[in-house]
Amino acid sequence: MKIRVLTGAGISAESGIPTFRGKDGLWNKYDPTELATPEAFQKDPKLVWEWYDWRRQLIAKAEPNEGHKVLAQMEENFPDFWLVTQNVDGLHQRAGSKKVIELHGNIWKVRCIGCGKEDYDYRAPLPEIPPECDSCGGLLRPGVVWFGESLPVDALQRAYELSEDADVFIVVGTSAQVYPAAELPFVAKRRGAKLIEVNPEETPVTPYADVSIRESASTGLRKVLELL
Repeated sequence: MKIRVLTGAGISAESGIPTFRGKDGLWNKYDPTELATPEAFQKDPKLVWEWYDWRRQLIAKAEPNEGHKVLAQMEENFPDFWLVTQNVDGLHQRAGSKKVIELHGNIWKVRCIGCGKEDYDYRAPLPEIPPECDSCGGLLRPGVVWFGESLPVDALQRAYELSEDADVFIVVGTSAQVYPAAELPFVAKRRGAKLIEVNPEETPVTPYADVSIRESASTGLRKVLELL
């Protein structure tokens, strides 16, 4: 059985990491155009990095929750399993998931805008803001996809291929409003996959889901594992 999963911010909310949308979402408190665009970084890299450093410190204190752990367990139980995530927090990997495709990058990755060098830096807080490249002295940026930027081509193409090939497609904790990630469940459904949604709220995916579980990721995914 070919199992594919798409996760969004809702799965990490139970670990204490704020979502972006919803009543307590980050975009209600902060203007994304001032913090998550190439133009914002060009204008004020220190401000942007202060926000990302705050988020990195939040994530560093967080632990993978039961939802993350159940998905890692699914990967062990089903050889043909892949996880596509819109999250940048790395909690899936910390829970033990290995077959992970990150559509929006990783907040622990840094990339030099001068020489292009990429690396992981898990220090939180960072000792200097904005951080500089140890190879060329250039400015480092967070290794995430900002508004106005394209998703990594290889990751997106692989996600589409896996969605087209799915027997079961599970959507967890995503608002299903951010494209192109939001299209993946529909790609799978059109190709005949069973569509399972786990989300306390209704989303654009809900009318098309074969099974909708109106619960948090932790309890809902445990039920999905039993169904499988």
